Formats: sequence, structure tokens, C-alpha cells
Amino acid sequence: MPPAVYILGLSVFALGTSEFMLSGLLPPIADDMNVSIPQAGLLISAFAIGMVVGAPLLAVATLRLPRRTTLIALISVFGLGQIAGALAPTYEVLFASRVVSALACAGFWAVGAAVAIAMVPVNQRARAMAVMIGGLSIANVLGVPLGAFLGEHFGWRSAFWAVGAASAVALIGVVTRIPYIPLPEKKPELRRELAIYRDRQVWLAIVITALAAGGVFCAFSYLAPLLTDVAGLDSGWVPWILGLFGIGALVGTTIGGRVADAHLFGVLLSGITASTVFLAALALFASSQVAVVALAFLLGLSAFFTAPALNARMFNVAGAAPTLAGATTTAAFNLGNTSGPWLGGTVIDADFGFAATAWAGAAMTVMALAAVAVSLRLQRGGGGGGPSRSRLIAKSAAAGTGSAGAAVGTGSAAGAERAVPGPGATGPVTSADCVASPGA
Repeated sequence: MPPAVYILGLSVFALGTSEFMLSGLLPPIADDMNVSIPQAGLLISAFAIGMVVGAPLLAVATLRLPRRTTLIALISVFGLGQIAGALAPTYEVLFASRVVSALACAGFWAVGAAVAIAMVPVNQRARAMAVMIGGLSIANVLGVPLGAFLGEHFGWRSAFWAVGAASAVALIGVVTRIPYIPLPEKKPELRRELAIYRDRQVWLAIVITALAAGGVFCAFSYLAPLLTDVAGLDSGWVPWILGLFGIGALVGTTIGGRVADAHLFGVLLSGITASTVFLAALALFASSQVAVVALAFLLGLSAFFTAPALNARMFNVAGAAPTLAGATTTAAFNLGNTSGPWLGGTVIDADFGFAATAWAGAAMTVMALAAVAVSLRLQRGGGGGGPSRSRLIAKSAAAGTGSAGAAVGTGSAAGAERAVPGPGATGPVTSADCVASPGA
């Protein structure tokens, strides 16, 4: 795996810490800004919505810009957003800084994913994405608890300063380690990139990702009150159990990234099925302290075991538009991260209790499994009569520039033709490489 991919993972650590750390900082922010807890909670919603909207918009806006330059600009804006948040004199300024940070975060995810895919062989896509997602897992294990610790002992603004410092380190890594990737001789066309949305497999991938992520986070978002009010654990246990979820996520990402390239649909089916079983078990045994602690770890493992396959699937079916593929995946995950907690809150407001959020999450993952089954059936049937529109565009674009016109498989990536330089390749990535590879 090229070192640059790990730099992208380091960057995602900073991004993920900023995205999730507010869950442990809402009370001091509310006190300092003289707003209610629900108003402070809108800062979390603002970031998630900014991710959903910003990923495709920034992907389109930066379509013809050099990717290394784009990454440098986005991580710089993100870091400045953290500084603005740390210095914010009012709630309105802090809210604006979160929106700007979310837009930059979304753009970096989208472009960074495309760059990671471009630097590895086709049969290592899931592993490359696992490295990036691993940065998010470590953010949940270390970054978020550390942010809560800093907020408790040094004030909530210190957590923003810490993420700003991590962003500066990431910026240095991007400047020094990300290779120059020139634009192809035939510049990307927006109409050609947008054509991927005519492929039903792309929409199925969006639905699967949003439902799989939303199902887990429907319950996870309310895990803290479930632990204290239903299982009867002391509140001091909550950070440790949330960290246990993060450890499960890190383990799941590592395993899923190594398996998904060869068994993509197998990982999707087994991982989402496991999440469904664990969610149902959480609903049934919510009053058992031992059960909820074990299930917190297992849910993190199953959710992030599936994540590399979800990312790789999108790049497989949307190979003609890798930047939009990354943006679409980012938006889909955040649709799940927004809709899942909303559904959980609706269930709680209806007086079904905290344990019912796990049943609601299980219902979402069951729908995700149904969508996987439909996608697999279309895959085996040739996608309804031949290659998808997006893959035809990818092949014609490659042929038009004199490249090898590598074919892209939409199932297991293990048998796909290698169209980009491998980890041992030397020299810069060339324009021809970028055109030939569906992930360039």
C-alpha cells in the first residue's frame, strides 16, 4: 500500500474527530454560548447535512482541478474552520464554521477516495478504502474520547485547537507525500460524469450504503441513555463502552478491507446480516449489562467490516466518474448518519423506549439486505441486458485516449485487470494511468 494512502488515512482521522467529537462537548458549548442543548445539537446536524450536500457539489466544482492541489486547498480550509470554531465569539459564528468545515470535509473525502483508488491496483481497492476508513475508526477510539477529555479539563475550545493542529500535520503529509496526478489529456466532462446516475446499480449502492449505515447509527446514537437508563450502568462506563465500539470498528475495518476485494458481495451479505442480528439482540437483551457491552463491540465490528465493501462497490459500478463516486459514497453514508438518528429519535418520542431504537435499526438493515439481493441478482443477470451505461462510458473514454481500455468488473475486484501502477511502481502517476484506471 503506497504511503500516500496512509497520509489520507491520517487526514481522515482529523476529519472524523471533528465530525463526532461534539457529542461529548454539547453541555459546555451550550453553557458558553447561552443556548439550549438541542440548539447546540444542531451543530452536529449542520455538519452532517453539510457533508451530504457538499460532497457532490465540491466534486463537481473541482472536477477539472488537479487533485493534489484540491486536497491541499480542502484540508487547509478545514483546518481554518477549526480555528474559526475555537475563536468563535457567538453561536452563529460557530455554526457557520461547522458548515464550512463540513463542506471541506466532504470534498476531501470525495477527492481523497478517488486519489487512494488511483494509486492501487483494482484488486486492492477495498484495502485502500479500509486504510482511509481506519482513520475514522481510530478517530472514534482515540480522537473523540480525547476531545471529550480536553473539553472537560481545558474547555471545549481546546478540542477545536487540537483538531486544527492535527489538520496541520495532515496538510504537511499531503504536500510532501501525495504524488502529482495530472489531468487526463481529455478533460473530464460533467455530463459524462453525471451519466453514472442513469445506472440503477449506482442507485442501489446508494440505498444499500445509507440503510446499512443508518441502521447501526439509529441505535448507536442513543447507546449512552440505553446503557444508563435501561441497562443500569453508571455514566462513567459510557466513554469506555463507546471506545469499545471504536475498537470493534477498527478490527472490522481491518478484516473487511482484506476480504472484500475477493468476496465483495459475501462481505456485504454477511456483514449486514450480522448487524441485523446484533441489533435484534440489543433490543432483546437491553437490560443485561454484559450483553450490551459485548454487543457494542460486535456492532462496531460488523458495521465497519462492511464499510470497505460499500465503498469499493460504488467505485466498481461508477468507474466512469471516480470523483463523483467518492462524493456519492460520502453523501450516502451521511444520509444514513442523519436518517438513522432521526428515526431513532422518532421512536423515542413515540414512547417506545431506548431499546426500540435497535428494532428500528434492524428494520433498516433488513431493507439494506433486500437491496443487496436485488443488486446481486442484477449482477448475475448482466445488469439487465449488458454492461451498465457508466462502464460503457469508461471504456469509450479509455479507448479515445489510446489507453488499454481496461474492463471493470462490478462484482469481485480480484479478477479485474490491473490498470494502474502497483505499490512497487516508481515514478509519477501518468495521465494515461489516470484515464485507463476507473479509479483514477
